[in-house]
Amino acid sequence: MQTSTLPISYAQLTFSVLLVLITGGIASLLRLGLLKSLVWGTVRTFVQLTLVGYVLTYLFKLNSFWPVLLVTLLMSFVAARTAVKRTPNVRNYPTLLAFVSLLASTYLVGSIVTGLIIAPTPWYSPRIVIPIFGMLLGNSMNGIAISLDRLYADARARAAEIEALLTFGATPWEAIQSSVREALRAGLTPTINSLMVVGIVSLPGMMTGQILGGADPLQAVRYQIVVMLMIAAAVAIGCLLLVGFSFKKLFTSDGALQPFVGQSRQ
Repeated sequence: MQTSTLPISYAQLTFSVLLVLITGGIASLLRLGLLKSLVWGTVRTFVQLTLVGYVLTYLFKLNSFWPVLLVTLLMSFVAARTAVKRTPNVRNYPTLLAFVSLLASTYLVGSIVTGLIIAPTPWYSPRIVIPIFGMLLGNSMNGIAISLDRLYADARARAAEIEALLTFGATPWEAIQSSVREALRAGLTPTINSLMVVGIVSLPGMMTGQILGGADPLQAVRYQIVVMLMIAAAVAIGCLLLVGFSFKKLFTSDGALQPFVGQSRQ
């Protein structure tokens, strides 16, 4: 079996722009108003991934713990800020709470995967830790953004009902628990859907990358199973932590519903 990756030259990489031209042509033909965003996104993709390639090459050669720690902390912070910005129904949500939720879930699950399951040498190997944490953060970021937005949207839609429950003596948790469950369900649904169809409808990126690199398909499958399960755990923990932090912010210290619940950032 071939064990080396087929290289992609700069000329071949340039040809990939044809794919963007096809997408841009469709967007222009249908007047979707997305051409500018598509071009800017393509430029950012080329620049950001190229820079990341050089940074990872340096980190892999350095093979030191502290740079890996700093990089994963930075990744967690950027993911937290991005998640908060993706919640149109939430006004001025503290990035710190999202950061703590992502950091806790990612480091807990990531440590189990790298320390007990994959067990590289050294245990902080940047070649293993950074990609693993990147996958965890990317999926958890989307999960907590959906959960947070759904919590506020559902609470706003049920504001009259929640206030009525509070009036009849319900505690804030008793009044909001339906919205909390809906928020957690919304955050976890994309991940669960992925678990349902993986290998049948889709071949995930990590597995495909390993196979293209010449790895044994069965070994690639084992890695992908670990990846899917670790993502599910990280998303669940991250959503649970953030929603747990967040539902109390919907109420005043006296247990009344906050006035901003009925407002939207849109």
